[in-house]
Amino acid sequence: MNNQKTCFTPFKHNIEGYVLPERFTFPFYYEPHPLCLLAAQELQQQLSNNAYYQKEFTQTGKMFGVLLAKNEQGEVGYLCAFSGKLTIDEAGTNPDRASQNTINFVPPVFDPFTHAEFYKTQSVIINQLNHQLTQLEDHDELKQCQTILIDLEGNFKDEVSTYQQIMSLNRANRKQLRNAAELSLSNLDFIEVKAALAKESVVDKNSLRDLKVHWLEKITTAQEKLHVFTDEITQLKDKRKQLSNALQNKLFEQYSFLNSAAIEKNLAELFLDTPYQTPPAGAGDCAAPKLLQYAFKFGLTPLAMTEFWWGQSPKSEIRQHKKIYGACIGKCKPILAHMLSGMTLDDDPLLINPAENDALDIVYQDDAIAVVNKPSGLLSVPGKNIEDSVYSRIKQQFPNATGTLIVHRLDMATSGLMVLALTQRAQKNIQKQFISRMIKKRYVALLEGKVEGRLDESSVDFSDKKSGDITLPLRGDFDDRPRQLVCFEQGKAAKTQWQVIEQIAGRTKLYLYPETGRTHQLRVHCAHPLGLNLPILGDDLYGSNNHSSSNYTDGKNIQRLHLHAEMLTLSHPITKEVMTFQIDAEF
Repeated sequence: MNNQKTCFTPFKHNIEGYVLPERFTFPFYYEPHPLCLLAAQELQQQLSNNAYYQKEFTQTGKMFGVLLAKNEQGEVGYLCAFSGKLTIDEAGTNPDRASQNTINFVPPVFDPFTHAEFYKTQSVIINQLNHQLTQLEDHDELKQCQTILIDLEGNFKDEVSTYQQIMSLNRANRKQLRNAAELSLSNLDFIEVKAALAKESVVDKNSLRDLKVHWLEKITTAQEKLHVFTDEITQLKDKRKQLSNALQNKLFEQYSFLNSAAIEKNLAELFLDTPYQTPPAGAGDCAAPKLLQYAFKFGLTPLAMTEFWWGQSPKSEIRQHKKIYGACIGKCKPILAHMLSGMTLDDDPLLINPAENDALDIVYQDDAIAVVNKPSGLLSVPGKNIEDSVYSRIKQQFPNATGTLIVHRLDMATSGLMVLALTQRAQKNIQKQFISRMIKKRYVALLEGKVEGRLDESSVDFSDKKSGDITLPLRGDFDDRPRQLVCFEQGKAAKTQWQVIEQIAGRTKLYLYPETGRTHQLRVHCAHPLGLNLPILGDDLYGSNNHSSSNYTDGKNIQRLHLHAEMLTLSHPITKEVMTFQIDAEF
């Protein structure tokens, strides 16, 4: 129980006026309890006052978590944790443990550096194999054999190509001689000439065959010399792979997680039913599993939890200093599903239809198209858990429609104009207009701050600019869907034009003109440091969601995403008339 005394932290502030939560937090969409916010503030104050952590997060950042808990004496306090591991300091000590002297972080679920002799032993063997591989791959004789083989293969290709060109010329000459002989010689003489030319052709083919045999013998000899090295390298790599896989599987078994019923499962078991069956890198080292594991292990009662980002923003993900973000889906969902089983949780917002009672207004309709104003919170198409959507509602209203209805989408949280195709002809025409970018869309958004003091991709300050372009390529975050990442290697091209309308109470209202239609494009382009570096107000994926005690009402956040598709211009698919629709935002 010594660890409990070290890691269980009483509040520095008086918490007598706070009401304890009735249900535990739904971890993938934090609606933080006021006491969790207070605990996060106290932890952030410690981080700010700690020189080590100031240095640690100068170039990078990290997710931190706090767990509101009650100990066996009935006292309410909190636990602190960070995701992943910290770097090894200059003295060579492990800050995961050394930092316990300054900030009460819970220990990792499993620490291979201190708790597993097999990890040390296997790591030594794998490192020895790596050293052997490095020596073999850098061996002078290996490089010489590789160079000889490359030269032989090049010479073989060149000589065969040269001789084939000679054969082609010989073939053309023989054809010319054959044609001339056929016109000028008697039948018997022509037969003799034709036979002689055929023998020349056979000689050419045999010579090519002998040339190939000559070079292939040399290449085979060189390959045999090279295989002396490459076979040994392959064997070492196979052995290393086997040892690494065995070590990895053994590590998965060591990462064992408790739940409130004291049932224990390891990583290998928890990820067995996932699509890839193998835990992703870093699984089990996130803040949320660490916090819950410590609480269950030492008899603490978990009450609520939240996580926040501290430090420099990463290059790809949208993570901003002090902002609250939910637990990651890819790494944590199978683990937390087990750890939280049997506990009463806040409602999963993905199972709630926030627009159930909101009307879907039809702005325009004829025999070919309908234009609607989608409320925030309504899906464009039926989801995995919610059937209610623009599609399902329009399908009810237009049961005889022959088109697909949906030809483009808006995010669930985004409100505004959508055009729907009621006939197949209209569908094909509108789709062509979207593909050729003939359809123009204008969104209005309210950002969390002022567009100022920001640098573009060329590090050029344009704090005085009122408009510009953002071209950040996007791809899905495979470990944390549905979030998107900025990725210059694998991302798809995305472009957004922006124009400031006005500043309102420290926030920025602006127009957004997407030239491409990537998932969450406008939200990411606004929030990313290389974009406008300001999340859209109310963005629960890429922003702060404006969490505060004043917004905490019966576990539900009253904030909506302040993004609205307010203008849509298209050519009517039948009449070709240019039509513009506009619906002002309600926020």
